[in-house]
Amino acid sequence: MKNLKNHLLVAAFILSMLNLIAQDNQSIVQNKQGSNIQNLTPSKLIGKGQWDIKWFNNLYTETEDTFNGDIPRNVFFTSTLDIFTGVGNNKRVNLGLLLEFRSNTVGGRGIFDFLSFDGEEGSARSGFTSFAPAIKFTPFKSINNFSIQSALFIPLVDNETENGVFLDQKGYIWQNRFFYDYSFAQDKWQLFTELNSELNLGNQQDSFANNSLRLTPGVFLSYFPSTKFTVLGLVQHSQLLNLGNNFTQNFTALGGGVKYQLTQELNVEALYTNFVRGTDTGLGQTFNLGLRAVF
Repeated sequence: MKNLKNHLLVAAFILSMLNLIAQDNQSIVQNKQGSNIQNLTPSKLIGKGQWDIKWFNNLYTETEDTFNGDIPRNVFFTSTLDIFTGVGNNKRVNLGLLLEFRSNTVGGRGIFDFLSFDGEEGSARSGFTSFAPAIKFTPFKSINNFSIQSALFIPLVDNETENGVFLDQKGYIWQNRFFYDYSFAQDKWQLFTELNSELNLGNQQDSFANNSLRLTPGVFLSYFPSTKFTVLGLVQHSQLLNLGNNFTQNFTALGGGVKYQLTQELNVEALYTNFVRGTDTGLGQTFNLGLRAVF
């Protein structure tokens, strides 16, 4: 009986050690595989049958612009929902739909008054403003960290400005975004670059930006203390080029943020930017919060 107990104890010890080794191996594999915030940057595409859904909220607030200097507070809130799914067997094409909702207040109202959605005449407007069918693809089979996203935004607003309150552009926008990322230092650092181009179509009478081209390059540098967490800094510049509408505009923004992988499928991000300079534009700040699910 004593020998049997000893054998059982030895067997239990061996099983427990094997279980610990298996857990360690699984942890090592997960660390090597990384997380979605490491592997599925905007440059990367998802596979056939997968879904990539991102809900991103941008709050821009300004009390200064380059036209008048100090001004009463204006708030422009934009909430976007991007839905993509993979098609084909080689992770080279994704199809999607982009939806945009806005809520704006002007004239010195409170910073969170956009949440009232009251439509007060002369100080507030809100509603769904555009939607866009989109395609995302990798043009080169051997470079899976370079991709292009092309979308055609279809406006849903009747008037850009009503009673002094701007809501959104009235005009079709053909948007093309070019993404590239590069990881280095044993995947502890990652450099992500983007060039966003927006061709504003339509008559000048319908929109301040129609018949123009906006180019917005950006550089994002991320550091990963762990595979599930990253901190980042960013620099963006936006230039509106005149193609016949007799209006130009530019601004430069600096900022930073964090991302965290909540579960295997879901991650959250928070970003802040400050418009440090510009011409014919507001000089405000943005506060951003986003959720992304990939499954």
